[in-house]
Amino acid sequence: MALVRAADILAQRLRAAGCRHAFGMPGGEVLTLVDALTKAGIRFTLAAHENAAGFMAKAVWQRTGTPGIVVATIGPGVLNAVTCVADALQDSVPLIVLSGCFEADEALTYTHQVVAHEKVFASLTKACFRLSPQGAHVIADKALSIALEPRLGPVLIEAPIQSTNAQVPEEPSPSWQGYRRVPATPAVPVGEDFALACQWLEEAQRPLLIIGADALNEGASTQLRRFVDTLSIPFITTHKAKGIIPETHPLCLGAFGLSPLADRILVPFAQGADLVMCAGYDPIEVRPGWRQLWDPQANRVIDIAVAPNHHYMHQGTLNFVASVGATLQALLAQVPPRAAGARPLGDGAKVKQDLAAAFPADEEWGPAAIIDECRRALPAATLATVDSGAHRILLAQLWTCHEPAGLMLSSGLSAMGCAVPLALGAGLAAPNRPIVAFCGDAGFLMSLGELTTARDNRLKPIIVVFVDGALALIELKQKQRQLATQGVHFATHDYPAIARGMGGMGYAVDNRSALRRALQEAQKSDGFSVIAAHIAKDSYEERF
Repeated sequence: MALVRAADILAQRLRAAGCRHAFGMPGGEVLTLVDALTKAGIRFTLAAHENAAGFMAKAVWQRTGTPGIVVATIGPGVLNAVTCVADALQDSVPLIVLSGCFEADEALTYTHQVVAHEKVFASLTKACFRLSPQGAHVIADKALSIALEPRLGPVLIEAPIQSTNAQVPEEPSPSWQGYRRVPATPAVPVGEDFALACQWLEEAQRPLLIIGADALNEGASTQLRRFVDTLSIPFITTHKAKGIIPETHPLCLGAFGLSPLADRILVPFAQGADLVMCAGYDPIEVRPGWRQLWDPQANRVIDIAVAPNHHYMHQGTLNFVASVGATLQALLAQVPPRAAGARPLGDGAKVKQDLAAAFPADEEWGPAAIIDECRRALPAATLATVDSGAHRILLAQLWTCHEPAGLMLSSGLSAMGCAVPLALGAGLAAPNRPIVAFCGDAGFLMSLGELTTARDNRLKPIIVVFVDGALALIELKQKQRQLATQGVHFATHDYPAIARGMGGMGYAVDNRSALRRALQEAQKSDGFSVIAAHIAKDSYEERF
């Protein structure tokens, strides 16, 4: 049997599981890993920062349904990835993190850049492994299995240089023969509780369906659409699940969980439902205002999730740990359908009207006008990414999504500086799709280096920067608490000039017509474009 490097065994296993992209910053300790990945047919993309590499890998997962890979060298390299790994854990992203490390014997007497990676990442990952030559195939399979088990999440594999270079017998065929989003034999509820759920669903006159990220990760869009259409049930989604059913659907009441203004409209409607069904809803995405909305003893709440409820942010009356899509199919098989309009939207129609009135997009200029012009000018198939900040709260309400993962963001962790790398990862995974990244100017400054990644890989995202020279959301919180405004203002810069200096196109706009022209030109560009949209510092006050 032919001999190959242990790193080749690892890379071949990752390739067999569907992995096609790896991102990172190489160092001497991971050169063999990068070489093995490339030879296995996994494209390695150099990022300007390891944290950005993780968000690029996250976008690959969201666009392809296959795990993304981050490669980081020892010490400062892998520690730079702490935020993106924590984000992957909280947003249920199956991220494979490959790190260099020293052999145990060498680390006993050598201290330069030696950090206990496994201790740092123990609470941020589902598992940590150290590659061994004879166990490379087992470690690869275990890492993939754990990363892809509900709830999904990141796994760290440390790889000492000597181990990655060690010669081992080549495996005749990897045990991984591809990966399915939906389990081959999904669990479906049975018994008295399931019969009671069917009864409640048939009796409900004012039901509400709440859809979350677990349903998105499972790929349950088709089953959800059939369920909603067959039983005429209005629904809301978390922000990560936006578009799992197109938001133009007449029963869609929008997204929830970020805006106190939206909460004042949606919370009473949810509390007035005579049946609440949570489909893959993980409340890590939402504000405290959604904590314990229902009394599971007095209200009928059916919670379908892929993992047990240990968060206690809400409780269900009936709790099913099961496949979301398969459970909905099983319910449909037992509950009579309702003709369209047989269960009137009722107060739901008023909810839609009230939300539209609360978040108007017809202002002459400001953040809502920017979002409105972008949605009008860009194709319906445009993929969007967004940083955390005040602009994200407005965008989550105003940006219409037509497909699952049509809006990519850091949801559970709400990290800044993610919009640009998410857009670049999406561009590599879906090269023929138009992509727009929405950034606050502070978040954009965090990711400036990734403009070189866009240039070097001939990617063409349109990056829209809301320029107000402030951490607007934090300033609003200071004002709400009657604190002095401090530590939230900074100088603005000539962002178009920076973009041009780094190989892209740049535009500065301060009105709708100028933005419209810039968007038209940017769509014709052969490279990335940065549109600096200047707004007043108080543009977000009383807006969400």
